[in-house]
Amino acid sequence: MSLPMPRGFEKPYAAFLFDMDGTILNSIRAAERVWSDWARRQGLDVATFLPKMHGSRGIDTITRLNLPGVDPEHESKLVTEAELADVSDVVAIAGAATFLSSLPPDRWAIVTSSPLRLAHRRLEAAGLPVPRFMVTAEDVKVGKPDPQCYILGAERLGVSTQDCLVFEDVTAGIIAGEAAGADVMVITATHHQKMETPHPTLSSYDEISVRISPDHRMLIVPNAA
Repeated sequence: MSLPMPRGFEKPYAAFLFDMDGTILNSIRAAERVWSDWARRQGLDVATFLPKMHGSRGIDTITRLNLPGVDPEHESKLVTEAELADVSDVVAIAGAATFLSSLPPDRWAIVTSSPLRLAHRRLEAAGLPVPRFMVTAEDVKVGKPDPQCYILGAERLGVSTQDCLVFEDVTAGIIAGEAAGADVMVITATHHQKMETPHPTLSSYDEISVRISPDHRMLIVPNAA
């Protein structure tokens, strides 16, 4: 008798939607260098600020701070330019390149809080494929945890969000995926502490493969240990 599939692996999906930073690539060192410099210039406590900047658009991060005399749009552009210049530590999450390359090109998209230029720069630095479909910071009026980015990603793929699996690594993105009506897989590769989540988790894409069904849906299957 075959064993039951682990929870989160039993449903076939029409499409996969991937966050980028922390989910398919690790840009934490580069991002934290740039944002630490920015925070110091604003007189902020860096250690307190850094955990709050992951997973959100730069403009949203700065707007939330409500700093007097600070233009969030201008400052976020400066941060982006600094991030474009610093990709020395950007690397792919283990197994991500192989896993993404195994997917049908019209069945997956990246949905990231990064601007388009930075997304392309980091994907290139990490050696990851650029998808046919992408949603970036410029495509939405409000970033994560608002679900509109994932709703737009599903629309661009021509599928319902209920037929999508979202891959995420931080709370803002997880909430966005949930609110969009998608299922969520949490990638823990860059986590230093265990995250309490009701969703299935993966520490590496080496743990999984994808099987394409006769009706062209995608089923995640765990690799043999």
